Amino acid sequence: MASKFTELAFDCADPHALARFWCAVLDYEVRAEEQEEGFVAIGPPGDAGAGPVPPMLTFALVPEGKTVKNRVHVDVNPTDREQDEEVRRLLDLGARHIDVGQGDQSWVVLADPEGNEFCVLSTRRP
Repeated sequence: MASKFTELAFDCADPHALARFWCAVLDYEVRAEEQEEGFVAIGPPGDAGAGPVPPMLTFALVPEGKTVKNRVHVDVNPTDREQDEEVRRLLDLGARHIDVGQGDQSWVVLADPEGNEFCVLSTRRP
């Protein structure tokens, strides 16, 4: 058997705030939290069932700030609205537009409140 992709880890300055942002983006909920260690894990709500399990996102407190473009990033795909509507929703949640040299593309590059780049794709998928 091969390994499974189960978690994507974020180092950050404020794990709780960043977890709240990504919960709102992905409709996830907090699954584990360790206040003193500065750690939060989020995942899909309820029981994932027998089908494919989306990865958890984890947020860990670190002392250093982000300094360069991420080499790995998240892509999100709006499922119930058009791309421009989803971009507006994410901007209202605290994301911001960012230019990483992408030029004119079908996706929109945003940064979360701590500067982690992510893309909003143009096609809707359930």
